[in-house]
Amino acid sequence: MRALIINPPAVCSYFNAGHRLPIFQVGAYLRSQSGISRVDCHDFGGLNATWKNVCDVLLRGYDVIGVFNDYDGIDGLERFVEYARRLLPRARLITFGRGSKQAPEFFQRFDLDAIAASGDYEACVADYVRYLAGGEPPAGVILAGGEGFLPASPGRFLGPEEWVLPDVGEIPYEAYDRLYAEDLDKFCGIPGRRELVVPVARGCPIGCAFCDVPAMQGRRERRLSVERTLAYIVEAYARGPFEYVSFYAPTFTLDKAWVLAFCAAKRAAGLGFPWKCVTTLAHLTGELIAAMGQAGCVRISVGLETLSERAHLALPRIKRESAETLREVAARCREAGIELNCFVILGLPGDTPEDAEYTLRTALECGARVRPTIYTPYQLMRPEMTPAEFRAFNRQLFVDGTVPAADADRYYRLFYANAEDRRTEVMHRIPTRGAAAARLTEAR
Repeated sequence: MRALIINPPAVCSYFNAGHRLPIFQVGAYLRSQSGISRVDCHDFGGLNATWKNVCDVLLRGYDVIGVFNDYDGIDGLERFVEYARRLLPRARLITFGRGSKQAPEFFQRFDLDAIAASGDYEACVADYVRYLAGGEPPAGVILAGGEGFLPASPGRFLGPEEWVLPDVGEIPYEAYDRLYAEDLDKFCGIPGRRELVVPVARGCPIGCAFCDVPAMQGRRERRLSVERTLAYIVEAYARGPFEYVSFYAPTFTLDKAWVLAFCAAKRAAGLGFPWKCVTTLAHLTGELIAAMGQAGCVRISVGLETLSERAHLALPRIKRESAETLREVAARCREAGIELNCFVILGLPGDTPEDAEYTLRTALECGARVRPTIYTPYQLMRPEMTPAEFRAFNRQLFVDGTVPAADADRYYRLFYANAEDRRTEVMHRIPTRGAAAARLTEAR
């Protein structure tokens, strides 16, 4: 059986290379399964591609196509399905991604054969392929039947020992480099340096209502071993001109013992790669920050969200942090030589534009970089949404009715106008290895 894993062309509103990893993780996992003769992976959403390029790929011939979906990738899905049905009428189409984890029934309007609704993406797609070969109905997958769609059973979550890490040889890093080139876009990458994303953990027990991780990955964390993590990085560095590592995990320092063991093992092995991660203020201690700095960490991003006491009711208790705690962590990061990057949500319930301005100003006064996003209530997603309503859940537009119109205008000015024009300087601590990254740096 021949499989294609594809992200259709679309202009993304926000880019994080970690969000694209499932395309390549699913492909790598399928290659490890029996009965699959060929698997091709293409992220046309990150490339300067045409629909002609997509059709050229389709005409190579496939039995099953896994179509990646995302909140702002819905524009290309319907058109891709039309091309696939015309050029490969016998192929079976299953969609998977963040969108179908939050509102799987929404995708029943498209001419699809299956929708990955729950469980890990790899398990959904692989189980569906086995089903097409005569196996049992796949867990976590909505199937198209003769009179409509059949509901999904609970999906499977894989243990970290079952994960197949992505093949760095098929990920379009040069295209991703270009998307990170302008730091004021506030995307997650570091401009002028080649990023290796390492999917080290899945799942988060914190339970923020505005976060899509629990629905996608569950509330119990699953994490790779330190040994396998380092081995993958060493292998990837031997194959490509990577210059720093981005650890893709909802809360990297949730397991303090793991982080300390990783830092010790990295230093003992003499591995000098710089790296960054995402966590919360509550899961950082002076000991952790010092150890991370000594082990080459150059940026810690934290989900600060807001310093407004009124808006704290919209947050889990563990994330209701004070300005004093922020200042303390910022000072620790400065001592360790780490850039602190604060994620701030504009428009949280109970928040005001004045509160958002205070949060941003306080973080900047601490010497931190700030990255604002728009409040996105995923719990309000419904099957009957229009595509335009679906696209609004992209962290760059307010969902109708969540904030007053006058406030929305002020929030948008904070978000889009780059009122804070402080550029990161952290790339200067990361030596260049690749010509592509060097050219990007010279161009700036």
